[in-house]
Amino acid sequence: MNVLILCTGNSCRSILGEATFNHLAPTGWHAISAGSKPAGYVHPRSLALLEREGISTEGYHSKSWDKLPVTPGIVITVCGSAAGETCPAYLGPVLRAHWGVEDPAHASGTDEEIDAAFMTAYRILRKRIETFFALPLEEIKHDRARMKAELDRIGEVV
Repeated sequence: MNVLILCTGNSCRSILGEATFNHLAPTGWHAISAGSKPAGYVHPRSLALLEREGISTEGYHSKSWDKLPVTPGIVITVCGSAAGETCPAYLGPVLRAHWGVEDPAHASGTDEEIDAAFMTAYRILRKRIETFFALPLEEIKHDRARMKAELDRIGEVV
């Protein structure tokens, strides 16, 4: 099952989600990330955080949703709402869920405060991904209504 983690810039949250998902994923599950308006780079603080957490950063790059190498079965948007951010709407016959996380790329303050914003985004995404993988995935992966309900519920986990 391919899962697309989608946001606007594909430089922070969606990359953190993609790398964490793939780090924790059981066999048969794989995440890709993309942006509707990709920044063209991965934020260095995202890469540094992943490395500190022992998660490979090999091959991750900012990319457009126009050039996906696979067709996703699930699309998870991770756009936040504090800055009035609009999430891109992926078109296609997929299950959709919103796991909103505020964008740490817009954090300001000291280095410690900015790093804390990245860590907060990472911890929220990791908790949601761990919650997802705790589901009886083999049992529910073909039950669209149940999977959708679980994805929506997980989007509320903080």
